[in-house]
Amino acid sequence: MVPDTVLDPRDWASHPAYLHPPYASTLLRGPTQPLVPLRGRLSNLHAPVYGAHELGPLDHDLTRNAVKNGVPLGERIIVTGRVLDERGRPLANTLVEIWQANAAGRYVHKADQHDAPLDPNFLGAGRCLTDTQGRYRFLTVKPGAYPWGNHPNAWRPNHIHFSLFGEHFGARLVTQMYFPGDPLLAHDPIFQGTPAGARERLIASFALDATEPGYALGYIFDIVLRGARETPWER
Repeated sequence: MVPDTVLDPRDWASHPAYLHPPYASTLLRGPTQPLVPLRGRLSNLHAPVYGAHELGPLDHDLTRNAVKNGVPLGERIIVTGRVLDERGRPLANTLVEIWQANAAGRYVHKADQHDAPLDPNFLGAGRCLTDTQGRYRFLTVKPGAYPWGNHPNAWRPNHIHFSLFGEHFGARLVTQMYFPGDPLLAHDPIFQGTPAGARERLIASFALDATEPGYALGYIFDIVLRGARETPWER
């Protein structure tokens, strides 16, 4: 028998509301009925089911994992940080997945009809496992802003999507990482939908120590899966 996992209650004041009218699509997909409680033992189910052998040597390097006839266009960046549990302990061997637009603000997805070029050498998706200290590291290009039709003259800030499971379903997190100094943050309903006291947790920090000379600027984005300092969800 697996003993009950003790989880701190989620700090819902740190997360955006399910229904946030300025973010129009939440009105269509946000729940309108009360949640159905599930037995607490569900938090003990470990997921996802994967192994290190499933990861390729270039899965963490978005500048090389889809190369066909050249290098991806755009500003190369390094995104790194630590994944921590609700008590600030590092989480080793945790799967971290990312996806993003290319440098022109275009996703490799049939639903993205933005009039911007696709990059034949950039897929915009990657994954890696954290090390024994909970650290992860991706090589990629800085994603571009793009229009998204939520309201007149609406543009999404530069951002990278993150997906993590942690040690169990109770630690599941899908979120977005933003860049410091982006003027679009003040106009973005998704970012502004996060409570003011928690928004800074979604912005990466520029770090010269994470920068590689002559290659790429470095950004640090630490992720906390639960607890008082948990990283806000993406709605």
